Amino acid sequence: MHNSSKKAWEPGTQVKMMYKTGLYAGELVEINGPRAVVKVLAVLKHPEQGDLHHPYEPDVPFFHERRALSYTEKALAPLGDVELYEADIPDYRESLERSLHGEINRIDKLKRWSERALEQLHRLQTEY
Repeated sequence: MHNSSKKAWEPGTQVKMMYKTGLYAGELVEINGPRAVVKVLAVLKHPEQGDLHHPYEPDVPFFHERRALSYTEKALAPLGDVELYEADIPDYRESLERSLHGEINRIDKLKRWSERALEQLHRLQTEY
């Protein structure tokens, strides 16, 4: 979608927006130059934790905690990170819980994969 068509969006248009590492559904409040102000109504993907410049690196000076944006919180996002959202917007609390559990499950799966990979590498190390 081109930015020119986004400028035609009216306040109240349902949108989804990437914000930092989270994905949200909400309502367009206004377009302010190259950015949109969006009122958050649901969390579609919980933000990732840690240092974005060093992904999956646990030994960094500051391991960032990223909270999801709050219900009706207004966020300023580049227009390129905002798209129409044509589905029904889920309940905020339920969407927050679902996205949090999704992120926990994703990290747990990565942890289990890492543990199995380490086991195999240690086994190979003894064979080599």
